Amino acid sequence: MATASLNPSSTAISHPRLTDSHRRVIHDLRVSITDRCNYKCVYCRTGEVGAQYPELSIEEYLRLIKLFVGLGITKVRLTGGEPLLRRGLVELVQELARMRTLWDEPLDLALTTNGHLLDGLAAPLKAAGLHRVTVSMDAVDAPTFERITRIPGSFETVLAGVRAARAVGLTPLKINCVLLRGFNDDQIEGFAQFARQEDVVVRFIEFMPLEEGRLWSPEIIVPLKEIVERINRVLPLVDLPAREASETARRYTFEDGVGEIGIIAPVSQAFCGACSRLRLTSDGKIRTCLFSQVEHDLYGRLRAGADNAELRAYILQTVQGKEARHHIGEPGFLKPSRSMVHIGG
Repeated sequence: MATASLNPSSTAISHPRLTDSHRRVIHDLRVSITDRCNYKCVYCRTGEVGAQYPELSIEEYLRLIKLFVGLGITKVRLTGGEPLLRRGLVELVQELARMRTLWDEPLDLALTTNGHLLDGLAAPLKAAGLHRVTVSMDAVDAPTFERITRIPGSFETVLAGVRAARAVGLTPLKINCVLLRGFNDDQIEGFAQFARQEDVVVRFIEFMPLEEGRLWSPEIIVPLKEIVERINRVLPLVDLPAREASETARRYTFEDGVGEIGIIAPVSQAFCGACSRLRLTSDGKIRTCLFSQVEHDLYGRLRAGADNAELRAYILQTVQGKEARHHIGEPGFLKPSRSMVHIGG
């Protein structure tokens, strides 16, 4: 691990950064706290498969997350499945908000949700210490939205959650839209208007082969270039600079500076070279890439009685094996051993 310089905003002693064998700094941990979900989105689930993996206790998640933070993680994002289904979520956020990074700063705490339960939980989560949310929302008209989620009445429910989160200050509030040609690619221009009207950051995501079924094909992807061209015809875009090297989205604003669009293009413009992420599944497995074929059983070692020093050594060993890149679209590519809902976003 390479040594980092002292953070100028902190008087803490300089600590080694957590790095992999490709010299990438790893500072972002995504923790799935359930693989249950109350939606059956057509690009994600078959509609027949529910939870497949056990959940740890809140105390066990906290113990494991603390190990990662002690090694240099500075950002934790809670995911699922649908994390708002998890009992004890507010208490988990409260405890995470008390943790300090190696540089004696508070953790950057975020959460990704489908938004269905957000209206009632936005204020408690903000009070507990959550900084912001990302809402998965794949259309801006009710019929299309509900055809994708397969849940009647879901559009208005999610829209109420988005507005509640914005009202309590869980901002910048991001809206993630997975685009599929022939399903919701007619929503692009509407989302551009939505970003401006609702004061949210809309991010379009290229469809990746992470669904439970076999829907994915290269032809169904809507690439970055096409998205930009279509928005430019109605609302001209201006490039925004990246905030950090590991940022996944290409960022744009509009000519008048009102609103922001992001495009995450892992298929057509992969960003593996600056990847800063690890994932911890709901059953306590480390995944070093969304497309990993191997999982690393951290929780199994905890249950077998490993102490914190042994667990930290296992995390360090696992990080050194992090893949250089994914191989989507290449000959011999294999889908990961779990679908997205069972990995965690």
